[in-house]
Amino acid sequence: MIPPQLSYTQSAGTRDRPLRAVALGGGHGLQVTLRALRLLTQDVTAVVTVADDGGSSGRLRRELGLLPPGDLRKALAALAADGPPARLWNELFQHRFGGSGALAGHAVGNLLIAGLLEVLGDPVTVLEEMSRLLGVGGRVLPMCLDPLDIEADVTGLDADSDAVRQIRGQVAVATTPGQVQRIRLLDGQARHPVACPQAVDAVLGADLVLLGPGSWFTSVLVHLLVPELHEALVGTTAYKIVVLNLVPQPGETAGFSPERHLDVLCQHAPRLRVDAVVADVDSVPTPDRLRTAATALGATAHLARITAAGTRDRHDPAALALSLRDALQGLEAEPGSRRGAPQAGQARHDQA
Repeated sequence: MIPPQLSYTQSAGTRDRPLRAVALGGGHGLQVTLRALRLLTQDVTAVVTVADDGGSSGRLRRELGLLPPGDLRKALAALAADGPPARLWNELFQHRFGGSGALAGHAVGNLLIAGLLEVLGDPVTVLEEMSRLLGVGGRVLPMCLDPLDIEADVTGLDADSDAVRQIRGQVAVATTPGQVQRIRLLDGQARHPVACPQAVDAVLGADLVLLGPGSWFTSVLVHLLVPELHEALVGTTAYKIVVLNLVPQPGETAGFSPERHLDVLCQHAPRLRVDAVVADVDSVPTPDRLRTAATALGATAHLARITAAGTRDRHDPAALALSLRDALQGLEAEPGSRRGAPQAGQARHDQA
């Protein structure tokens, strides 16, 4: 159930309806975004990367030629119902086998998704069936219907620090000791990826689209490299909010400042305009630089305390929900807002 103090109602002509929210990403970053959005609205769609090639997902992908299921599983779990019997299924869904045999390290949910992919074929239908089993409130969609490979231009791997080397694979890019300069997406035949049509429709029909947090190159920016999805993100009338990571990720974004994350987003999608950038106030050493980088994307920077208590690298879903709600209300209140003024009862949240 959505706490009444957090629920957000979006104006829709002469009637009110829940906010239609879409979150793009993968892994743990997408999980926290989805948990935050569940506190704001019942209408949540996750659009999930399908480029993972490590761990259980990578094994199933290589052995069966299927979509890597791990990030899809995590998104389903984040949106799953809390009460019984769905809670038991969710716990089983996330369970990993131990030992040292063939099943060691595999999550039960990964195997269920892989089995349904072999039986049903269509990934969208598979995710709908899994959603029914888990009592998912919302929808989970793959970014593309075929598994993808990430290829990156990386410097700092040779004696000549400016020499550029191409490396391929999500794990290789995420853990490189070099500096990632740019990434590309390829399908199994080295062609440009084709977006899941339902994911494109979700972005075009949304009121709010979120990018981040998460592995910046391998979970967030990859969505901007799928041509149809890129065009949908550029053309949608939804408010677009970027949620920044709390700390740089070793390997992938080591040494990145918060504003550097926005710079590389702009480099990969120069036509994309964003409405707001949400960041943790304690993770931004130079707020003026972040505000300048946000302005280059057409956005306003919103700083708040959104870190989970006792951690430096984990968002608190409730605090993130409040920050997103504050950013949305600020956008709604702007003159010429695309979607009208805030609804009655939507008092503005004062951030710490």
